[in-house]
Amino acid sequence: MRTLTPVQQYSIITANNWAFTITDGALRMLVVFHFLQLGFTTLEVAFLFIFYEFFGILTNLYGGWLGARFGLKLTLWIGTLLQIVALLLLVPVADTWPRLLSVVWVMAAQALSGIAKDLEKMSAKSAIRVVVPETPDDHSRGEGQLFRWVAILTGAKNALKGLGFFVGGVLLTTVGFNAGVVVLAGWLAVAFLVTLLLPRDIGKMKSKPAFKSLLSKSEGINVLSLARFFLFGARDVWFVVALPVFLQASLGWDFWKVGGFMGLWVIGYGIIQGSAPSLRRAWGSDRPPGPPAVQFWAAVLTAIPALIAISLWREAGNPGIAVVVGLMVFGVVFAMNSSIHSYMILAYTEADDVSLNVGFYYMANAAGRLLGTLLSGALFLVGGLQACLWASCLLVILAFLAGRRLPTPPRQLQPA
Repeated sequence: MRTLTPVQQYSIITANNWAFTITDGALRMLVVFHFLQLGFTTLEVAFLFIFYEFFGILTNLYGGWLGARFGLKLTLWIGTLLQIVALLLLVPVADTWPRLLSVVWVMAAQALSGIAKDLEKMSAKSAIRVVVPETPDDHSRGEGQLFRWVAILTGAKNALKGLGFFVGGVLLTTVGFNAGVVVLAGWLAVAFLVTLLLPRDIGKMKSKPAFKSLLSKSEGINVLSLARFFLFGARDVWFVVALPVFLQASLGWDFWKVGGFMGLWVIGYGIIQGSAPSLRRAWGSDRPPGPPAVQFWAAVLTAIPALIAISLWREAGNPGIAVVVGLMVFGVVFAMNSSIHSYMILAYTEADDVSLNVGFYYMANAAGRLLGTLLSGALFLVGGLQACLWASCLLVILAFLAGRRLPTPPRQLQPA
């Protein structure tokens, strides 16, 4: 079989990641709105995602070890196939089922989906570090290439997750919950076939890593993972459950409008994330980002949820406008934070052990999402969207404080 070029490998990995992302976003909207229609509270809906996030934590930790030991192609396959199984498990769910059975069944399906999502994401992100061409004659150029490729993958992925939100809202409105998950499973099955072309040993370490290597020994990776934990907790504490419920219940939006708006937000967020290298060049920064960039963007982000919460508290104007405009600004700044984080984790690691380090990093990411999801449902019941926004502000402050301890990546210390 003809050897694929790095660009061809990157294209296959990215195509699979994008297709997977659409199903992931659509499934979230389907589950949230379907069970809200059935009369579930926001906290009960949040609990449906507990296993999704919890098993994501375990998957990132052990998935990185599997990828390093057996290759990233295997973990990419497992992740994609598990998502298809998770979608098909939801086909028989019916309104007539007892409430407890529905909750347990969906939580189990979401557990598989959480494992699938983080296996696929870890594999795709790690594989980029492997396939980016080495540039020993110009190290700075190689780092710039890595930053661009990571930004394209993650930016477009999040834009397509936004498209998935919209698709989920449309599917629920047009064909219903059960038929909607069948459509998504068929779509992902086609994307799986493309990955059969990838090299068998992509991402496999030359020596078999032991289980003790699961926990990172790098200060940079540990500190960045802590910052990532707080950063994604700050997003999901108001975005996952509280925001769609606020838009639907308080503002009276239809399901497809909520899904469409949140989809457009994530699309815009993804575009900014993918454009981060170009935006930095436009602002006069030609070098890849380092710790000062992490600290700066976290500091800017801190003020945004606080300003939205104050606007709602003071009832300054239309609450819908305050939330929509505030969310747009939050998305731009959060996208810059996330894009820089995604590059920095690869800057702190080497190609041979990339899946171990990326797995550890995304374990912290999943833990932050779990914290944010639970707080989103609980705080909304207690204090509405304002309480969730203040919690978001606090978590961003903690992300900023963690970022202040970041060392300069060793790769950036090498001469250009």
